[in-house]
Amino acid sequence: MKQVIIENPIINSPFLEPGRHFRFSDEGITDEIVEFRRASSYFIPIAKPRKKSPKQQTFDTWTEDRVKENDFINDIRKLVAKWRQDPNPYKGTTKTTKRLLEYWTRPDRDRRLFFCQIEALETVIYITEVAKKEGVNWIENRLKDENDAANPGLFRMAFKMATGTGKTVVMAMLISWQVLNKLANPRDQRFSDAFLIVTPGITIRDRLRVLMPNDPQNYYQYHDVVPQDMHSDLDKAKIVITNFHSFLERERTSAGKLTKSILSQALYEKDSSQESRASSPFTETPDQMVRRVCRGLGNKKNIVVLNDEAHHCYRRYNSEENIKLSGDERKEAERREEDARVWISGLEAVNQKLGVRVAYDLSATPFFLKGSGRPEGTLFPWVISDFSLIDSIECGIVKVPRVPVEDDAMIGALPTYRDIWQRIHDHLPRKGRKTEAVNGEPKLPVELEGALHSLYNNYEKYYREWETVAIGGNGDKKQTPPVFIVVCNNTNVSKLIYDYVAGWEKTLSDGSKRLVPGNMQLFSNVENERWTGRPNTILVDSEQIDSGEAMSPEFKKMAVREIEEFKSEYMRRFPGRNAEDLTDEDLLREVMNTVGKIGKLGEQVKCVVSVSMLTEGWDASTVTHILGVRAFGTQLLCEQVVGRGLRRMNFATEIHKLDVRGKTVEFESFPVEYAEVYGVPFSFIPCAGNTEQVMQKDVHRVRALEERIACEISFPRLQGYRYDLPSERLTAKFTEDSNMAISMVMRS
Repeated sequence: MKQVIIENPIINSPFLEPGRHFRFSDEGITDEIVEFRRASSYFIPIAKPRKKSPKQQTFDTWTEDRVKENDFINDIRKLVAKWRQDPNPYKGTTKTTKRLLEYWTRPDRDRRLFFCQIEALETVIYITEVAKKEGVNWIENRLKDENDAANPGLFRMAFKMATGTGKTVVMAMLISWQVLNKLANPRDQRFSDAFLIVTPGITIRDRLRVLMPNDPQNYYQYHDVVPQDMHSDLDKAKIVITNFHSFLERERTSAGKLTKSILSQALYEKDSSQESRASSPFTETPDQMVRRVCRGLGNKKNIVVLNDEAHHCYRRYNSEENIKLSGDERKEAERREEDARVWISGLEAVNQKLGVRVAYDLSATPFFLKGSGRPEGTLFPWVISDFSLIDSIECGIVKVPRVPVEDDAMIGALPTYRDIWQRIHDHLPRKGRKTEAVNGEPKLPVELEGALHSLYNNYEKYYREWETVAIGGNGDKKQTPPVFIVVCNNTNVSKLIYDYVAGWEKTLSDGSKRLVPGNMQLFSNVENERWTGRPNTILVDSEQIDSGEAMSPEFKKMAVREIEEFKSEYMRRFPGRNAEDLTDEDLLREVMNTVGKIGKLGEQVKCVVSVSMLTEGWDASTVTHILGVRAFGTQLLCEQVVGRGLRRMNFATEIHKLDVRGKTVEFESFPVEYAEVYGVPFSFIPCAGNTEQVMQKDVHRVRALEERIACEISFPRLQGYRYDLPSERLTAKFTEDSNMAISMVMRS
């Protein structure tokens, strides 16, 4: 089949239900536009042959013969659409719920919500408040059956929403709906005012502070989630935000290893019950762990749980199918399984102690992965709403990932730069006890070097265009630079690429040292044989930093100069503060989390070399280029890596004109933006589009200065007028004192 190239994939408005989609055929996606909404579906993975030469390597293709429709989601979607389109829309809901739904769907909103955000809430509201009234019991029964099989004791409902579609706003909407209904009717057992929000790491935990109603940047006000007169009611909610690592049972007593061994053995001999053998006298019990984690909920019971990036939370299924994994795949599966076990076990402990009314899962990829005991790529069976990545691209909500469709080093019809791992993995340094750290001149495999320079050349063109727009006449940068990220498989590979890109230290024959600049000028941290004061490129180990645990000694050794430079920068930016009070992990986490943010430590960073996949929730919208230097066993993993570059920069709407079967259709949407992706065999929309990026428009924000915040002027949002006249009649009683004589003198 001839390669299909789609010029502009945006064919729907982000604010309306999608009414068009590109058709899939048995050979892949086509450029034919079908004029109705795409059904919810997923693509059944096909196992790759164990041995393939590079010439035989094929890429996963998303073809019609592999499509598996999600009947459960599609049936719910039809019911919700019928309910929404009824002459009396949203009937069967509480007064509070109806007011919120009408507020969210108002066409004159200053901050319009995406259709996918509203549909997610419509779906859960229909199931919770309306379905039973209409005699629709099969949805809840199906959810109970699926949860009993996979999560006994927990009732979970999941929302599938692509990265960049605003899951955090949906969480704010869920909290508002629950809290306001609970306050309106405290005895209604369907609702709660206590919430436990669980995240996969510290990065997302910190970012979700916007869900606290008292946070200065809270989303309830910023995104206008509730009417103005309801804001104060949200303060009555109890909300705890934590990362799943807090579910690990901590040590209660410090003691030496020998002491612990002796006492544990003594206790075991004294009481050999199953419970005693399963616990340690030196660590918390599950109840003690729950009290520590949920201390902020007070004495609340039957809480609502919100799991962000919930595909990390599942109970491994013991299937008869024995899937053998080896090498990096086995280690990665073991790590995923342990993280999932900690997360789900923690929720079970919370349920046992406090009671969990419902758990809402949010994820772009709520699928079981290899090693979970379920067929790889199987959708969580408790997903109730689906807005996929391809839907998001066709609605213009996210950037369009562009992968190579041809290059100068093609073997047959296969672009080398689309999946370079097969060609380079045998020539890269391995990670293990018997391997030495990478030192000396960084030498890359030819294919990797070519991919780096090819992608960098594209980045440089975009950077020069950014310079002309982002730097004002006085030389001040009004926007942060575009960001190039490299995702590596281990620390040795990341160090090799980091040295090649950013510069390295060469030892001369006389024992002296000389700094060698990086091979990419914009990313080099060496200038005039000196380290630059503000690194253009940073090296991070995303997993170590985001878990909250101490970084490994080997990584700290690699990042020691980087850490010291950021400490100096921190003290320059924040005089009076002591950078030594911050741990090295805190500092690098702050840098990584502020890439692309003006006035922060990471604002000047142009390139991020990551040891492992950059943490989910990393919200640098300035990412424009991605290079994958690792194995990609599934399209799900591809989507997760590509997801780091999907967040839009420009949200100014424009009118799109689309020709459909000779008819011109107009709709409001955002301008198309692209993310250039190499090394990730991502099968999706083959898009050519404009070769130039659309620059972010200059935005002028008017706000009070920090030092003059007391002078800030705020204006009320006027929603209407109310005339309140007293019903009592005014009466008057006159006495002698009421008389006043007025004399007048006439002058001639």
